[in-house]
Amino acid sequence: MPVLIAIARLAYGVYAWLVFLLFAVAALLGVLLIPGLRRRRRWVSICARQPLRLAGVKTVVRGLEQLPRGGAVVVANHASYVDGVLLQAVLPPQFSFVIKGEMQRIPVIGFLLRRVGARFVERFDKSGSARDARRLLKAAGNGESLVVFPEGTFVKSPGLAPFRAGAFAAATRAGLPVVPLVISGTRHILPASRLLPRHGHVAVDILRPINGNNAQYSDNKALAGLARQRILDVLNEPDLVRDPSA
Repeated sequence: MPVLIAIARLAYGVYAWLVFLLFAVAALLGVLLIPGLRRRRRWVSICARQPLRLAGVKTVVRGLEQLPRGGAVVVANHASYVDGVLLQAVLPPQFSFVIKGEMQRIPVIGFLLRRVGARFVERFDKSGSARDARRLLKAAGNGESLVVFPEGTFVKSPGLAPFRAGAFAAATRAGLPVVPLVISGTRHILPASRLLPRHGHVAVDILRPINGNNAQYSDNKALAGLARQRILDVLNEPDLVRDPSA
């Protein structure tokens, strides 16, 4: 029986990757041929939803009505490479994803992300980081809606890491609301330590926006702390700031 279970899990993992690759190719062809950023984003959202559906991943989304109609900065916890695909599948097409700069240097993936208006942020080169921060501030100042993973990356151990302040500086400078968002279940499906995905279910909880009338809004660190605590209140994972050994 354990052997059969192992074979079934292997077969599922290979199947899930093949389905994802099929729709990644479809997404790439679409962004090559489809005119208009918003149309390309809608197409990529369709291509992101199908692998989840065909892999039997039940997706629950709560709180879509919390998203402001105008510009906003969505900040989410980060646990897996599945996170970006999931949010692309469920969020409206006006959002630009803020992604670590290394991703734009990956062949095909970098091109696809640029064609759907992703914003890249350099994490290690100081001059590049300053340049990207200015671009992010400009985008937010123009009312552009952004999705940011303020932890910067994800690790093997469950838990919420410290938040970087860049997204919150952009929000305060531009006067955009900050919307905390909680992703659950993706760490089980494809954690940092695994090559093949496992079957599972995911949930997205969009929480109440933090607007400019909040007393902590003008302080970037306080705003980051408030958004982070709201995510922790819903996320069933430890706080890696208070308990770095978790």
